[in-house]
This record gives sequence, structure tokens and C-alpha cells, in this order.
Amino acid sequence: MNEEITLADVYRAKRNIAGLVEPTPLILSESLSERIGGEVYLKLECFQKTGSFKYRGAMNKIQSLSDEERTRGLITVSSGNHGRALAFAAARLGVKATICLSSKVPEIKVEAIQKLGGHVEICGDSYEEADLVAVQMRKDQGLTWVAPFDDPLVIAGQGTIGLEIMESCPHVDNIIIPLSGGGLFAGIATATKAINPAVTLTGVANQHGNGMLATLDAGKPVPVEEHPSLADCMAGTISPENAYTFPITQKLINEAILINEDEIPGSMSYAFYNDRLMMEGGSALTYTPLLREDNACYRGKTIVLIITGRNIDPGLFLETVSKNSVGLGN
Repeated sequence: MNEEITLADVYRAKRNIAGLVEPTPLILSESLSERIGGEVYLKLECFQKTGSFKYRGAMNKIQSLSDEERTRGLITVSSGNHGRALAFAAARLGVKATICLSSKVPEIKVEAIQKLGGHVEICGDSYEEADLVAVQMRKDQGLTWVAPFDDPLVIAGQGTIGLEIMESCPHVDNIIIPLSGGGLFAGIATATKAINPAVTLTGVANQHGNGMLATLDAGKPVPVEEHPSLADCMAGTISPENAYTFPITQKLINEAILINEDEIPGSMSYAFYNDRLMMEGGSALTYTPLLREDNACYRGKTIVLIITGRNIDPGLFLETVSKNSVGLGN
């Protein structure tokens, strides 16, 4: 790892984005709390501007760039939410942004990026193929790279979520965080473990094409094959050049849990019927460990679930929850 990311970096990010990124609510889920006989809170990053946590890291990165770097224009690769966040942040600060996406990114996310003023390039059929094109465009056009996750400033921006949790719920025992590229996990872990090393950090990963889980299992970045998933925003290989998110996640994670694809609809449905929340499949993963029968390790604990985003096609969401009655009761 090239350099350490510290709690001071996260506090610096908090100052950088102040007035541009609003803190999100932390609310009690009465149904989940009753289910485990403890307290379960939901950190509603789905209410963040652009509908996901990604806005924090994107804004901290842009705020930290020089005028010359901004003037050249920005470029990134994304599975949807980072691109949306970067497009919005760039437009707000008067900067041009190009977003490279694969053909697997849902159309609703593509359209949202375009409406926000981002220039979209559809590149290949996987995140990796889109990433290769983005890297080449960056070199050819002299654009400024804004990494979707493996960047100290992006990680520190996501880490401000951890600060807000520790300020509002200092007695938290366990934080459950979706695992994707690792920027979210690494940021929250950096902040919370520095404040209270005893906090248990659980990463939850989808079954199909989750690069971070495969990398943790192998102890090094390994290629994964992407498959269709309700947690579409969480697929993709961790690059062999990864310098930050994997080492930090590997060091600070307490447990990693695989969520089967057939469990995601039930978790989305439960969240909708019990907590009145519309969320992406990737967000709903955090519910699943508590909904399983073997949830004894969570009983009596104070738990925070990170609800990462809500940028899902409404038609797909309604179809999903209407077919799953698990949400109709505890």
C-alpha cells in the first residue's frame, strides 16, 4: 500500500465536503430490533444526493483537485452509482465528466447520468472491459482520473459515514457493510476502528461476480465472472494493481458473509413492507444475516446496517417485492 489512510484524512474529508454533502439519517428498524432482541439502526445513504453513498467520495476527490486537474476534465469507470455521483458533483462545480459504463449497467442508471450532464461511453460487456477503455481514454485525452473506489480521497470521503455513525450511535457493536470494490468498507472501517477498535465489521457480498469476496478468499486479487444479479452494482474484478481497498479490508474486516442470489428478493421485500424503504439489491444484502434462522450471534446487540442506495428501476423493484411475501411479517 502506497500510504496509510488515517482518521485525520477522514476528518479532512468531512471538512472538504461540508455544505456540499448532507449527513444522512440513522433510524431505528423496529421490526429488525424485535427480531434480534436488540437495536438495529439503518444508515440511510439511499437518501444521499444521487441516491447513493458514492456522492461523498466523488465530491471529496473533486474538491481536492487542482484547478488545472479540473480544467482537463474528469473520467471514471462505474457500475452506475459512482458515475451518477461524479456527474452530479462535477456539474455542481462546473467541471466536465466522462463516465465509462459496460452494457450491463441498467438503463435507468445510464439515463440518470446523462440527465445530470455526464458524457457516457458504453464500453464492452463487463466492468473490466469498460475500465480498460476508460484508462486508454484517460491517456489519449489527458483527462483526470477519479477512481470509483481505490483512491485515498474517495475512501476518506466514504469514511465520513463512519464518523456520523460513531457520533450518533457510539455504543454500536456491529456494522454490516456491503462489499464491492471496497471503498465503502475501507472508509467506514478506517474511521470506526480508529475510534473504537472493538466494533465488529461485517462485510456482505453477493453470490455472482463479487471480486472483493473472491480476493479475500484467495488472499490476492483474482478474476471473477460477472452474472446477472439484483445486486448488479456489486460485481467486478479487483485489479492486481489495487493499492488501498483490498489491504485495508483484509486488515480490518472481522467477518465476510456470502449472500445467495435467491435471498436478495426476500430481503428487499422485508425492507419495503416493514421499514417502508425502496432499495437496490446491493443495499438489501445487509438485512439478510438478520433474517436468517441462524442469527444468534446478533441477538441483544446494537447493529447498524449501511443502506447504500436506491437507484433501482421502479418496475423491477415492484415486480421483485410483489413476488416475495417474506416481507409481510417478522
